[in-house]
Amino acid sequence: MLEVLTPKKQFFKGEVEALTCTLPDGQLTVLKSHRPMLAALEIGVLKIKTGGSWRTAFSSEGFIEVRPDEVLVFTQNCEWPEEIDAARAEEERERELEKLRQKQSLIEYRQTQIALNRAMARLKVKNTVN
Repeated sequence: MLEVLTPKKQFFKGEVEALTCTLPDGQLTVLKSHRPMLAALEIGVLKIKTGGSWRTAFSSEGFIEVRPDEVLVFTQNCEWPEEIDAARAEEERERELEKLRQKQSLIEYRQTQIALNRAMARLKVKNTVN
């Protein structure tokens, strides 16, 4: 059983064959009987395999908890490709790239990088489907 939760909604709940998510050091795929674990999620792609086919979604920061009988994913935001506004994501990407060219404090720079990563991950998910 997989459950994906955001602060605003239950994004997904159901039986799955596999789950792939983005961690700070790469991709993690969880299969049935995976050992229990807890890990941080990075901005990136969440892939869910159900019924023999994969479905891809955008996922932002959060964490994953693998238990013997279920996997819980807690993320700040999660979106299916059809929920992503590509034009808005492209505008955000351009805006954040421009901010990177400006002089910023270290905190502002890191916030800009995070926003840019979110925009680019959204575009990657949206473009993967199209």
